[in-house]
Amino acid sequence: MVTVEQARQFTLSLPGVEEYDHVGRPAFRANGRTFATMWVTDRRMNVILTQIDQSVFCAFDPKIVYPVPNKWGSHHGATLFELDHVREDMLQDAITTGWQTVMDKKPNRKSPKKS
Repeated sequence: MVTVEQARQFTLSLPGVEEYDHVGRPAFRANGRTFATMWVTDRRMNVILTQIDQSVFCAFDPKIVYPVPNKWGSHHGATLFELDHVREDMLQDAITTGWQTVMDKKPNRKSPKKS
């Protein structure tokens, strides 16, 4: 089990990460790119992964880790983690993987201004 605050604090501990509001949800970006969003009331975290990384994490237990049920999940690697059931080390690995993926890309110069 991972609390919302534990997930938030770990995500913010990664270099260059900033939190911002994304349609009423806390979201996290680095290098000008969003890589995670918190669904606080649902106690879920959405992490953007490559499709290969998504398949690896989802293989653990599809009731705990699964693609977002739309094109963002099937084509863009958006992956939901149930905070009440996921192991903390697994979530931290996924967050780090999503963060590293955006850090490996060119900076997004069209990123919205900080609020």
